[in-house]
Amino acid sequence: MAANTAAITIKDDDLAPLKGKVVLLTGGSSGIGLATTQLLLSLGASVVLGDLLPPKEGLDHPSLVFQKCDVTNWKDQLALFKKTKEIHGRIDHVFANAGISIRANYLATDLDENGDLKEPSFQSLDVNLRGAMNTATLGIYYMRPEQQNGGGSIVVTSSIAAFQRFRGVDYAAGKHGNLGFVRGMRQLLIHEKLPIRINAIAPSWTETGILPAVIMEQIGVKLQPPEVPARSALLLMADESRNGQLLHSTEGKIQEVEESVLVPTAEEIIGKDKPTEDTTLMRMLEAMGGEYKDKV
Repeated sequence: MAANTAAITIKDDDLAPLKGKVVLLTGGSSGIGLATTQLLLSLGASVVLGDLLPPKEGLDHPSLVFQKCDVTNWKDQLALFKKTKEIHGRIDHVFANAGISIRANYLATDLDENGDLKEPSFQSLDVNLRGAMNTATLGIYYMRPEQQNGGGSIVVTSSIAAFQRFRGVDYAAGKHGNLGFVRGMRQLLIHEKLPIRINAIAPSWTETGILPAVIMEQIGVKLQPPEVPARSALLLMADESRNGQLLHSTEGKIQEVEESVLVPTAEEIIGKDKPTEDTTLMRMLEAMGGEYKDKV
């Protein structure tokens, strides 16, 4: 099936609706998060940034608040959201961006003191997947209508590794999980009629401080500046028509992938005259009723 992925041009005017908005983001002290923070501040938004360390550049701005936060720690994340609500009284957008690179080796032969194989590291999955899911869960809770007027949006940093083969196994698994979470939550939020949108970005190789820039240059890979995926994240916040989308960026070009490629491909495989698995699940739960229905 031919891909229908026309390039997206993001104009400054497209991001103007973010003026005066309150944005909470994790992993905002470097890379994509820092570029997003700087762009938000330039647009007149208020930012509460959660990270292990403050930005090295020492951003000094009256509309920026830094809070130390380990996204693998629920209490840290809870404190970040409480502080944002305490300062601003509301949260308009949440950017679950904190992430790390590959940590696990599933082919390792390291043994413990008993001579048994050691369990692989879950650090990457804890940060990239569990941390992002918890950020989004808290965001949805704090943006519910009973918590404040209106709704808001969640943006999750996934990766091109979410929809292609990638040998960084734990990283790929986490980024696939990010996309799965966004897909599932979109369905639930719509079903529950909550005025909260959820989307994701899927950057390719980007200047983040994680990648060895010199080595990448030696092997002929051009890293895109972090401002490119940052602008894609801001578009997902600003454009209220976008819900359940996945914006891929590479070498400065931005394309929508979920609605233009992945969903139509799945429909073609399943058959357009047949219900999707999600539709079947909804019908099954409705038929079962009671406690089962209440869980989804």
